[in-house]
Amino acid sequence: MKTTGLVLSLLLVPSILHAQEAAWAPIKDAAKDAVINGRAMETFEAGTKPEWGYAAPQQDTMIVIHPRQDRKHAPLYVVLHSAGHDVTSCVACTRTVGNHDIYRAPDDFFALYVDCHKHKARDWWWGGMHGKDQGLIKLNSGGETMPVEKRVIDTVKWAIQKYEIDPNRVYLSGNSMGGSGTLGIGMRHGDVFAAIKANVPAGIEHVSQRLYFPPQSVPAGVKLPDPPVVIDYSAPNDGWSEGHDRFVKAMNDRKYALFFYWGPFGHANNSAQIMQVNDLIDSFDWLSVKKNEAYAVFTNATSNSRLPWPDDLKSTVAGQVNAFFRWRNISDSSEKVEVALFLVNAADLKTQFEIPQEARADATLRRLQRFQLQPNETFHWTFGDTQGSGRADAEGLVTVPALKITSVPTTFSVTR
Repeated sequence: MKTTGLVLSLLLVPSILHAQEAAWAPIKDAAKDAVINGRAMETFEAGTKPEWGYAAPQQDTMIVIHPRQDRKHAPLYVVLHSAGHDVTSCVACTRTVGNHDIYRAPDDFFALYVDCHKHKARDWWWGGMHGKDQGLIKLNSGGETMPVEKRVIDTVKWAIQKYEIDPNRVYLSGNSMGGSGTLGIGMRHGDVFAAIKANVPAGIEHVSQRLYFPPQSVPAGVKLPDPPVVIDYSAPNDGWSEGHDRFVKAMNDRKYALFFYWGPFGHANNSAQIMQVNDLIDSFDWLSVKKNEAYAVFTNATSNSRLPWPDDLKSTVAGQVNAFFRWRNISDSSEKVEVALFLVNAADLKTQFEIPQEARADATLRRLQRFQLQPNETFHWTFGDTQGSGRADAEGLVTVPALKITSVPTTFSVTR
């Protein structure tokens, strides 16, 4: 009898575990089905998973907007609202051009809007109220993700599965506090997001903690996935932008891909008004980046503008970091990777900025799919009529310094 009971218990364990895994399922509120901007909209409610670590159960709302026309394997545009909004008012903003434009998803994308306002006392996008509250920075410091961050990632994964999203084309965006969340949640999850875009992020503390930026360091044994390509536009005359000098330096030193634009546009969210100050904010096609393709990182570029942080916050000069660099994938095999590197052509980008004819930058390759090097392994490289050898760094990354890049696409080739 005891043996029979033991066998029965063992047979039941997989079923119990499966039931627990399937227990979290957002429930659709059909009464709230609607059409917004000619697109179907659905509203869902969901509870929490124990593994998220919330101190008490809670119900949260999420909204999904469909592409204007049905399509298979559509990309997904994920939005984190600002501190002044909740998920419903965030979606309502999309009815009007100029009202938090970053909230508007392209017509051929699914869009996912999640909420952190209902339980803001313990949620916000990183478990804290804002970057200026030193007590909450301390409470939420370090690399351990907070319950709200785990909820966002699991909600995104739910949407990918439910709507048969292309998993290589998932993008994260946000404004203000949602911009801070975009950096902090998005950069930590390069295994989920292809690229992220933050409009006037309200602080860089979140991302600095989660990525172990200085004065922290990545703990021994912790392996962070290659982060998504990052677009950030901030204003030196916006108090929430404090610390962007440290953020830019950390991104450069870590060899993380950053396109950064600034100017005296304050804590703005109207793209047309911002573009009157800096017309580069939409110049890089971040929604074409794919998670299953290699990308190039440009660091120490000679074409970068001088940062106004921390000592020139009254500057009226717009600027950029890496704004003109582009890449195009050619091949990625176990023995060789080839990527074309170039500067955007002045004929293809109308801007108030002077586009350089050439610039020097260190080039690093990330998210390599097949070509992988071991730490300290030797490689050979060619770039146009230049060539040389090098060694992969401690992460196995390939970096070649001071390449002269022009508007003519030139093949950067790396072999064992």
